[in-house]
Amino acid sequence: MSIGEMLAATVPMVRTLNLEYLETTPERAVLSLPDQGDFHNHIGGPHAGAMFTLAESASGAIVLAAFGGQLSRAVPLAVRAEIAYKKVALGPVRATATLGRPIADVVAELDAGKRPEFPVAVTLTREDGAVTGEMTVIWTLRLNG
Repeated sequence: MSIGEMLAATVPMVRTLNLEYLETTPERAVLSLPDQGDFHNHIGGPHAGAMFTLAESASGAIVLAAFGGQLSRAVPLAVRAEIAYKKVALGPVRATATLGRPIADVVAELDAGKRPEFPVAVTLTREDGAVTGEMTVIWTLRLNG
């Protein structure tokens, strides 16, 4: 099962918004929110909540790709997020997520019994490449038990 399929199966909001997983690797996750009238705002673009969910989902996808090998001993959790809406988004929107810390450093903290935190940066773009938003999600890996 791919990361996109796993998230669609376990996170109902992903299915609701029909998010498309274009790339999910430990280095980068790229998701797309199709242009859907049911999720438009008052100016005809995607609602801010839909774009937040798209960006947060992209951050979750890269976390699973990077730390999937740790799931038997730790659960990934979003700690906090900050989003900035830069330009009007019309049409499909793409979210590209990247990790802000080396995977090995995060795993080393986990190995030491700590609860590591790490940022994931997400850029939201329109089809013409214009940046419509930027988000940073701080994630943690919480040891089970």
